Amino acid sequence: MFDLTPEEARLLLNIALMATGQNRFKSAATLLAVLERFRPAEVSVASAKVILLISMLDFQGAVDYIDEIALPRFPDAPMLFAFKGMALLRMDRVAEARAPLERAASQTDDPAAAQLAKDLLV
Repeated sequence: MFDLTPEEARLLLNIALMATGQNRFKSAATLLAVLERFRPAEVSVASAKVILLISMLDFQGAVDYIDEIALPRFPDAPMLFAFKGMALLRMDRVAEARAPLERAASQTDDPAAAQLAKDLLV
């Protein structure tokens, strides 16, 4: 059976993120689908999928993906909570965004997620 090495998976993830940044959403989605199949236990893949959805302005899709797929797999991932708060803010659901942002901001395991959440809470 075919498998991806950690280096190959990291390369594909970086390419998917670059494609997202260049608005090549279909290419990014294809790469992320491959990564989700071969690396389902990687929170970075779930985070990249959320970045793709937010970049596509599919904020409700991002929240649904986080709640239905990502958080059940990674219930303690601070960046997912920060991204959920971000998506909710983009939908003008400010009161609802506060809880996930505060949860991300209050943790110390992921300084980038904490800083993003703190910046969004301002």
